[in-house]
Amino acid sequence: MSWLAQLSPPIRQYMVVTGNYWAFTLTDGALRMLVVLYFYGLGYSPFEIAMLFIFYEIFGVITNLVGGWLGARLGLNRTMNVGLFMQILALAMLLVPASLLTVPWVMGAQAMSGIAKDLNKMSAKSSIKLLVPNDAQGQLYKWIAILTGSKNALKGVGFFLGGALLSLLGFQGAILLMAIALTLVWIASLISLKKDLGKAKNKPKFTDIFSKSKAVNYLSAARLFLFGARDVWFVVALPVFLASTFGWDHWYVGGFLAIWVIAYGIVQSLAPTLTGKAQGKLPDGRHALGWALALGVTPIFIALALDYNWHVEFAVIAGLLAFGAIFAVNSSLHSYLIVSYAGEDGVSLDVGFYYMANAMGRLIGTVLSGWLYQDYGLATCLWFSAGFIGLTALISLGLPKHADSSKKALSSKGNTL
Repeated sequence: MSWLAQLSPPIRQYMVVTGNYWAFTLTDGALRMLVVLYFYGLGYSPFEIAMLFIFYEIFGVITNLVGGWLGARLGLNRTMNVGLFMQILALAMLLVPASLLTVPWVMGAQAMSGIAKDLNKMSAKSSIKLLVPNDAQGQLYKWIAILTGSKNALKGVGFFLGGALLSLLGFQGAILLMAIALTLVWIASLISLKKDLGKAKNKPKFTDIFSKSKAVNYLSAARLFLFGARDVWFVVALPVFLASTFGWDHWYVGGFLAIWVIAYGIVQSLAPTLTGKAQGKLPDGRHALGWALALGVTPIFIALALDYNWHVEFAVIAGLLAFGAIFAVNSSLHSYLIVSYAGEDGVSLDVGFYYMANAMGRLIGTVLSGWLYQDYGLATCLWFSAGFIGLTALISLGLPKHADSSKKALSSKGNTL
C-alpha cells in the first residue's frame, strides 16, 4: 500500500470517500432489485411493491433536509460512517424468517435504508467540494462526474447482483452476504476517513437547512421533476413490465437493467467531454435547459409506440437506452452545478437541500410508478414522465446563464426567491 501513501492527502480522501460510496451503492442497487423481484414472485401487485419503498423515499427527503445540517455541525466523516452502519442494520432486519417479512417490517427496513443511502450520498458529494480548490472548477466538474458516473455504473452492477444472488442464494442468503461485506467496508472507513471533514466553522442554526440561494432553489426544483420523470416509469413499472409482458425471468430483468445503469454511469462520467469541457466550457443554465428538452423526446417516442403497438419490444429497449444516455448527462450536469453553487462553509447545507428535492422527486415517481402502471399501463407512466421533463425545462429557464457570474451571486446569502 506504499503507493497510496505517496498520493496527496486530498486524493487519498477522495479515494476513501469514493470507495465508501461504491460499496454502499452495490448493496443499495442489489437490495432494490431483490425486493422488487422477490415480492413480485410472492404475488404482490405493482402498487403494493411501490408501497414497500415509500418509507425509503419519505425518509430520504427528511434525511437530506436534516443531514446537510448534521454534516455541517458534526463533520461529513461521521455522517458517512453512520450511513454505512444504518445500511448494515437495514440488511440485518431482512434476515428474519420469511414468515416475519411482513409489509410493515419491510417498509421499516427500507426506511432505514433510505436514511442510510442519503446520508452516504450527501456526505460523498459534499466532501468533493472541500477537496478541490475554488479556482479549479474544471477539476471539480471532472471529479463530480467520475464519482456520480462510477456510482451509477456500480448501481447497475448491483441490479444484476441482486437478480443473480436471488437466483443462486435465495433472498436471505443474498442479504447475509451483503451485510457481511458492508460491515468490513464500514470498519475500514472508521479507520481511514479524515476527522472533521466538512465541519462548518460557524455552527449553523437548524433554520439554515432551507437554502437562501435563488439558483440552488431553482436547481432543486428542476432536480425534483427530473428524477420524478425517471422513477415514474423506471422504478416499479419497467421491471414488472419486462417480467410480465415480455416474460423475462429474474436473470434477464436484473441483467438488462444492470447493463442500462452501467451504461448510464459511463455516460455520466463522460459528461464533461460531452458538454464541452475540453474546449474550456463549463455548464450553466443554458446547458441544463437544452439537455432537458432533448430528454423529453424519448418518453414521448416510447409512449407512442406502446399506444399504437408499434414494435413494442424494440421501442422500449431502444427508447430506454436513449433515455438513459441523455438523462445521464442531465444528472451529471446538475450534480456539478449544485456543488459549484454551494457555499464553501457548511457546503452540506445546500447539497442536502438539493438532494432533499431529489428524494422528493423519487418519492413522487415511485408512488406514481406503481399506481399508474397498475391502473393505466406503462404508456401512461411515460406520458407523465414527458410532462415532468417539460416542467424541468421550464424551471431551468431561471438558472444562471453564466457560471462565473452565478458563482458570485450565489455567495450572497441575501439572494433569495
